[in-house]
Amino acid sequence: MRNHLDRHLSAVRNLGILAHVDAGKTTVTERILYATGTTHKRGEVHDGTTVTDFDPQERDRGITIFAAAVSCDWDGHRVNLIDTPGHVDFADEVERSLRVLDGAVAVFDAVAGVEPQSESVWRQADRHGVPRIAFVNKLDRVGADLDAAVASIRERLHPLPLVVQLPIGTEDGFTGVVDLLRMRALTWSDGAGTAVEDVVPEDLREEALRRRRLLEEAVAERHPAALEEFCDRETLSAETLSGALRELTRTGDGLVVLCGSAYRNRGIEPLLDAVVAYLPSPSDVPPVCGTAVGAEGARDAAVEQRPADPAAPFAALAFKVVATPTGRLTCLRVYSGTIEKGDTVWESGARRTERVGRILRMQADRHAPLERAVAGDIVAVIGLKSARAGSTLSAPGAPVVLEPPGVADPVVSVAVEARVSGDADRLAPALARLAEEDPSLVVRTDPETGQTVLSGMGELHLEVAVEKIRRSLGLEVNVGRPRVTYRETVARGVSGVVHRHVKQDGGAGQFAHIVLDVEPLDADVTGEAAETGFTFRSTVVGGRVPQEYVRAVEAGCRDALAEGPVGGHPVTGLRVTLTDGATHVKDSSEAAFRTAGRFGLREALRGCAMLVLEPVVEVTVTVPEDAVGGVLGDLAARRGRVTDSAVRGGSAVVTATVPLAELFGYATRLRSRTQGRGTFSARPTGYAPAPAAAVAATTR
Repeated sequence: MRNHLDRHLSAVRNLGILAHVDAGKTTVTERILYATGTTHKRGEVHDGTTVTDFDPQERDRGITIFAAAVSCDWDGHRVNLIDTPGHVDFADEVERSLRVLDGAVAVFDAVAGVEPQSESVWRQADRHGVPRIAFVNKLDRVGADLDAAVASIRERLHPLPLVVQLPIGTEDGFTGVVDLLRMRALTWSDGAGTAVEDVVPEDLREEALRRRRLLEEAVAERHPAALEEFCDRETLSAETLSGALRELTRTGDGLVVLCGSAYRNRGIEPLLDAVVAYLPSPSDVPPVCGTAVGAEGARDAAVEQRPADPAAPFAALAFKVVATPTGRLTCLRVYSGTIEKGDTVWESGARRTERVGRILRMQADRHAPLERAVAGDIVAVIGLKSARAGSTLSAPGAPVVLEPPGVADPVVSVAVEARVSGDADRLAPALARLAEEDPSLVVRTDPETGQTVLSGMGELHLEVAVEKIRRSLGLEVNVGRPRVTYRETVARGVSGVVHRHVKQDGGAGQFAHIVLDVEPLDADVTGEAAETGFTFRSTVVGGRVPQEYVRAVEAGCRDALAEGPVGGHPVTGLRVTLTDGATHVKDSSEAAFRTAGRFGLREALRGCAMLVLEPVVEVTVTVPEDAVGGVLGDLAARRGRVTDSAVRGGSAVVTATVPLAELFGYATRLRSRTQGRGTFSARPTGYAPAPAAAVAATTR
């Protein structure tokens, strides 16, 4: 039984497809499903027939918006695959997916190489320690160049690329690849479902041998066992090379690079072989760490490990919640233990037990029922009422809390209201459901205007959210002009700010006396990007302020960060030091010191020199060379600063740093200036000081 469970774990691959928008992620996913026999017809993005892009908005827009999970079988292995969005506005979907994956395939365009969002998702995968292999796609396009794409991977992402294939033919004449490990040719004819294996073409043999030698040398330099064999035999066997590539991939010391054309179904089978051979199984990754939970439901300080063992106590992380007409689906990654239909689990968010009604194997918008799920599985369950993305589910007798995925702060907001007054009561629950499904959406009520404000990661993010309400509920919504989310920070601090909170109203009184110093976190906040965050420390000596009151002062200071003195924006990038204080033997309490911290920091901020910060993005614009002048002028008018320009494949690529507030409507403007031939992409780079005019527009 034990051996059977071990074999099950080693035969599972949980991976994601990562890339810049339009690099071909969804097409790669569709071809994988077709090659594994999961589907019997190749889905096409342009025809709206894909499995993973099943939402009407995804099919209308031709992009992936929501991460979709599918399962398939290849060479005796179960592959659980998540197709992630490539647009920057949906980076949080990628973040939640990466949190539960063991490996990933990074897809790159053979013409464009590494693009802006490619870098962003690469850094996200670095943060989560997810091993990757690379697939250079679209080798059949005009201007495709595998070597140039690999060079951009090396220069911009800094891994060690280990290219294991050589293309056969170029551009429209691309027909297959040479497998450098086994020195064989794999070719595909139009309409063929499988590769034809043959000897390496004579005109490519010398180049294939040269590249095989470079691959062996690169691997031997970084793998001790491979180096030993290389020194003894001056070559490496295919088995040694494959084993070394597996270890280098899993440690992150090397990046296996394959190539092909997903649209023409060329290179998919070798990619699947590489997924099985090089990416880790659940049993290959370290045990997941969580925080133990005491009998009262409170977290203990002890860190608890849960191994990928079906016999261990159950622990799973919810990474996505989907409301469907037939019920509420909670998508889980099971890290340890086994769960069966009808089991009771402990849910960390609500701190209560819930019953699992059904367990489903996900196939995008279709699902197959399961009797149980074990460690290593990615499944959906029905019946959980309070679980949210980031909630931990565990055995009631051994509760644990796993680290949830991070959620980025929203940067764009719009006011929303029901077009028909009678629909106002339906709008609030609809927005709440949106925020439940997507934690990067924030719904709040403006305290001054009373308007309902929806905040998200960008214009497209909010457009998709509003359109989802219209389509799913038939609810017409009026949407205000987008506004960016500003921040305030301290340019020059103050010292020795004294605040006394004294209150007597007949009962128990309140007394708290504190002295605060406030200073910037970053000594140079006038640079391009001010440091963000908040730190608090106490230098009080002699027990003048007990430790529990110090924590209360910190909590009060954090309360004060919600609204700055300049324009009421959140405050960030400061360090607060509690230098002195006093207590009263009867009237001092944690509540009194928290109140003192809140009002004391507000008072101190009014004495500081403050800066308003605005979100800044890096924009990459691709246009015909004859349109560069107009594009540069338009970027300058939008307060953009050009950082790079190059010519790739007959088009000019301009990179600039632009305030997010200046990019509203830019897509339409760019199309009109370039007769529809220009495209752009953007990724957040942080915050920078806003000019006086922008500051005046944000003050209330």
